[in-house]
Amino acid sequence: MADKLTASVRDAEKAKEPASSPSNMTAQSTSATDTNSKNSVPDDASKNPVGFIRPSELVELVKAYDSDADEDLLNKAYVFAMEAHGDQTRQSGDAYFTHPLAVAAILTELRADPATVATALLHDVVEDTEVSIKEIQSNFGEEVARLVDGVTKISRIELRDEASKQAENFRKLVVAMADDVRVLLVKLADRLHNMRTLHHIQKSEKRRRIAKETMEIFAPLAGRIGVQRIREELEDISFREISPEAHATITARIDDLQTHSVGGVVELANVLREKLHEQGLKAQVTSREKRAYSIWRKMSEKNVSFDELADIYAFRVIVDSIPDCYLALGVIHSSWRMIPTEFDDYISAPKSNNYRSIHTAVIGPPSKDGRRQRIEIQIRTFEMHETAERGVAAHWQYKDPGQRKERSVEIVTPGGFDPYETPRRLVEMFQAGEDPDEALQYAKLELFQDQVFCFSPQHRVIALPKGSTPVDFAYAVHTDVGDQCIGAKINGSQRPLRTALKTGDVVEILRSENAPVPAEWESIAVTGRARSAIRRRIKKMQNDEHLVLGRSIAESVFTGAHLRFSVKGVRAGLKKLGKKSVEDVLVSVGRGDLPVHDLIEAVYPGASIESEGEIQPGSLREFKPRVAISGLTPGVSVKMARCCTPLPGERIVGIRQDDGAVTVHTIYCDKLAQEDPAQSRWLDLQWRNQEDEDTSAITRISATIQNGVGVLSEIAGIIARYGISIASIRLQNRSKDFVELLMDVEVKDARQLTQALAGIRAAPSVISAERTGSESDGQL
Repeated sequence: MADKLTASVRDAEKAKEPASSPSNMTAQSTSATDTNSKNSVPDDASKNPVGFIRPSELVELVKAYDSDADEDLLNKAYVFAMEAHGDQTRQSGDAYFTHPLAVAAILTELRADPATVATALLHDVVEDTEVSIKEIQSNFGEEVARLVDGVTKISRIELRDEASKQAENFRKLVVAMADDVRVLLVKLADRLHNMRTLHHIQKSEKRRRIAKETMEIFAPLAGRIGVQRIREELEDISFREISPEAHATITARIDDLQTHSVGGVVELANVLREKLHEQGLKAQVTSREKRAYSIWRKMSEKNVSFDELADIYAFRVIVDSIPDCYLALGVIHSSWRMIPTEFDDYISAPKSNNYRSIHTAVIGPPSKDGRRQRIEIQIRTFEMHETAERGVAAHWQYKDPGQRKERSVEIVTPGGFDPYETPRRLVEMFQAGEDPDEALQYAKLELFQDQVFCFSPQHRVIALPKGSTPVDFAYAVHTDVGDQCIGAKINGSQRPLRTALKTGDVVEILRSENAPVPAEWESIAVTGRARSAIRRRIKKMQNDEHLVLGRSIAESVFTGAHLRFSVKGVRAGLKKLGKKSVEDVLVSVGRGDLPVHDLIEAVYPGASIESEGEIQPGSLREFKPRVAISGLTPGVSVKMARCCTPLPGERIVGIRQDDGAVTVHTIYCDKLAQEDPAQSRWLDLQWRNQEDEDTSAITRISATIQNGVGVLSEIAGIIARYGISIASIRLQNRSKDFVELLMDVEVKDARQLTQALAGIRAAPSVISAERTGSESDGQL
């Protein structure tokens, strides 16, 4: 096998025309995006050498920054992938192998380790050819096989176009990159090349969908691990597809500006170099390129015109050491007046992706027309510049340099930077039981925002999106800290939890083990992590409340129906109810989603009957020993009118129906007045002495209550204190703030109901509570 691959490498070297430079190669290697066309084509088309880079040239690119790179690994991966893809092509008509080769070249620009470059060459062979992961492992080892498998699993989800699959795709990505961040680097390089060739996709709707996903997910992810050059290019290409007119307009203005301002830029750069040189500072001074998307974003965020932004010159000063950074800052500030609101020191307080620089802005010397130019300046060391450009890849170190076959890569970063922090936070959201689509939205919030940097009392730096509150800070420290938060001190003073934090704030979280989590916290929180944790805890508290309430209601109704309630019995009825556990059943009852009558039917089939469209427990239908009404003919069928639900102690009247049954109404019933039955149908009825009779009746209470945690339990507790049993409960007309509660309750008489209603209305969470009728008459 080794001899065959060696021969194939030699053949590949001879077959290819002289290659262009790596940067040209990546631009020339055109292809479609992730959803590629790989149809067989005539031999002459598939062998087109345009855009190819030779195996030896790829090896040299890697060895330029890693002299101990495994040449055999790279050569084998090159030939293996080329032969596996064979005659496959992309939508551009290019040989498909140009794509993995372009991805590998992009990663060499980031100085990726040989295993990552090999993974780039092989990243599509398992998905798009007959090659298996086992074959990858046997030929290239465990490390490369694991990386290829991680990229392959993501790609398999990406091939599905449905919008509903985006959340699952993103979940796969964050899980894979939490295991090894190099999977993300390969995926970012893959997406970058696909975006460079996005124009080959014919359907504009598909191009926009891919561009939007890139802007919302892949570009922010590149920023979070510090790969700014990839982030900026992904943003610009996506912006061009999503807003082509805005992109074209701004690009034209930038080109025109650069043409007319080049002299001023060169002059200012020379002045800056001279001032630094006069103080003995060796510095590299360069102008910073203005990008269309960056300008558009600033125009939107700051509500300024292009001309206002265009009037700003931007430079980067790179020096040898950190002390030289601050010396350069002193020279600049002593030469020109600084703009206080534009100063940020990311050396003393690095960003979460380990970005370090000093940002400042000054009012520079006057131009030829007499106007003073605003100058933005970034000051950093060469090491910081490498980190800013290559991100996490700038800190790779190789272990066991003398044993190339067994070398592995590790990330060694200054300042405690953890490149896996963002992936782990995102994985936590997806693994915490959140709805995938909801978790995706929270993840976008986590990724797609600028940051402020705050401190704990122990001097730990916490990076948060702009606009974050102490609630976000608490959950960023730890989920337990957020769950126990009851207040916060900012810079030593207690402040409201909705206070927006600023860079430099020292935040102390006040905690209590029994702290509640108000529902409004979700609107206070800004970060996806905090919102996800708050939503999760509220759901758990509501679930616990519904569980207790559901069990109480079920036990009450079972007892009223003279049936024994048991967990074993409910478990036996799970299949009929379509539930997975007894807890699910009781929660559904407490939430009002499952009528308790359905539960009785599942546990005791035949114990309930359908009466005029309403299913009721059999014992609640029969009113025999508990009805104490004088004036009825023995044996006659009696129905209690549900429009007014007569109760013992109220004045009542009977109306004889055509079938001989009697319907009992209160004397003041509105429905009775509307129907105005013939006088011959009226019967004079009254309740017998209640002290001698064990009487009771079912009536309905309608209450509007605040939609909060613990409210249902509070109402149930009030009703229980008055000795009233709840027969059924239903929630309707739910909103974020309020919910309507309908309860059928069993009371002894009208006086007991009046007292209970007074107690319910007195509860702070109750807006209103009234006795009401229901839809149908209940036969007694």
